Amino acid sequence: MEIIDKLNSRLLDKTAVKCQLDIEVYKQRALVYMQMEGAVSVLSDMQADKSYVYKSKAAVELGLSMEENPAEINSIWEEEIIKKIHPDDRLKKYIHELMFYELMDSIDPELRADYCVLSKIRMKDKNDEYRLVKHRMFYVYSPDNGKLRFALCLYHTALVQTQPLISDFMIINTVKGEVMVKDKLDYQNILSKRELEILTYVGEGYASKEIAEFLSISINTVSRHRQNILEKLKVKNSVQAFKDSFH
Repeated sequence: MEIIDKLNSRLLDKTAVKCQLDIEVYKQRALVYMQMEGAVSVLSDMQADKSYVYKSKAAVELGLSMEENPAEINSIWEEEIIKKIHPDDRLKKYIHELMFYELMDSIDPELRADYCVLSKIRMKDKNDEYRLVKHRMFYVYSPDNGKLRFALCLYHTALVQTQPLISDFMIINTVKGEVMVKDKLDYQNILSKRELEILTYVGEGYASKEIAEFLSISINTVSRHRQNILEKLKVKNSVQAFKDSFH
């Protein structure tokens, strides 16, 4: 997936100067967040390309395995959790993480701790039904090489469950209490189900021919859907639809 490759190229720390932050200190912090907030807490180590998943009882409600707690994963992507996220929200989550990284990379390092990602995403629960889950993500940068070292993600059931379930993606300044970036487009109300499928594949970098094969439709049908998407979202091209929805 194109966007995963982009994220990996930015997130994973391949510099020669190694970060000396103590992983055990941050694993303890992830554990405390899990205990105090009743959250599923995921600490990702960009230097080691590993994640540590701490599961509260919220994990049971989401149908996650409790066999290993904490679970150690040889990847910065917590696949068991990610696969439960609604496909539309999963792509938005990736795009939002990329936006967050680029924003943090552009600001004064002294101010980075002021920001976090705050979103509501649709995830399947233990009954295989979608529910809204609150997601927060924080970054920790290395004092040794200035690179991103840790990402801490927290997941727990959102307080308000409304129908229809509507996802929400924001980057906020926690010090000032301000929303810095907000997803402006509600794709569900703008695009048809098929158009959403097409846009998802476009966002993942697939060509029209590949999309046609995936969906067992003609290239002309894909092209027609892509044109409809452009008209509905009022953008110059369908990849720009993603960029214009995050400012």
